[in-house]
Amino acid sequence: MAFTNEQIERYSRHIILKEVGAKGQKKLLNGSVLIIGAGGLGAPAAMYLAAAGIGRIGIADADEVDLSNLQRQIIHATEDVGKPKVISAKETIERMNPDVKVETYQTFVSSENIMELIKDYDFIIDGTDNFPAKFLINDACVMAKKPFSHAGIIRFKGQLMTYVPGQGPCYRCVFKNPPPKDAVPTCKQAGVIGAMGGVIGSLQTMEAVKYILGVGDLLTGYLLTYDALKMDFRKVKLPSNTSECAVCGEHPTINELIDYEQTECDGAL
Repeated sequence: MAFTNEQIERYSRHIILKEVGAKGQKKLLNGSVLIIGAGGLGAPAAMYLAAAGIGRIGIADADEVDLSNLQRQIIHATEDVGKPKVISAKETIERMNPDVKVETYQTFVSSENIMELIKDYDFIIDGTDNFPAKFLINDACVMAKKPFSHAGIIRFKGQLMTYVPGQGPCYRCVFKNPPPKDAVPTCKQAGVIGAMGGVIGSLQTMEAVKYILGVGDLLTGYLLTYDALKMDFRKVKLPSNTSECAVCGEHPTINELIDYEQTECDGAL
């Protein structure tokens, strides 16, 4: 494919990077990322993916824009209140970059539809706000051999990790099972500072971009944590022996996807 003059100008700051160049920008334009959850994490991730020129972005979210979302979900605006989040996000992306094809899925992600949703995407971003969804995304990506970025935010703290098939532990290797119901406060109870979504969601975008470009070191085998009050990033090495994992181990005991009981906004987004 040949760049148009407009594309050369739009992506000029990428093209001059030796790690990207014209070849890398073509990889981005031919790349695809599915974002599950168009909220505090998914909103900035979608905007930076679109700005980077990721050619196909999928957005899955069943909710509508609420006024309380706008403190952190920057892809939506006041006039979008009451609109499906996937439609609001699509409109914002299309105004930002006409190169991007946006696929919308206004649905709850479940064991019945997730394999179909993820199958045609190069990379998956978990922007969900509850543990059942996070375990479902992990298990589906492991079974489908899809790379994905997990993240979560609450109060002034955030964390993320990246799973690439065959290159390190999955989410379930680290956390094993969802916590008991009501063991973790909801985001309505605990709160979250809005900019946390921007920090962690942007890092998820960086992982997706690096994966598609094939450059740099991904957060495979590591959990990156961020404490905004202390302005402290920590990169924690995860256990390297994944053989006993119930889903990605040598003898998996989880062979079917599980829809755990949902609780409202477990993780915090």
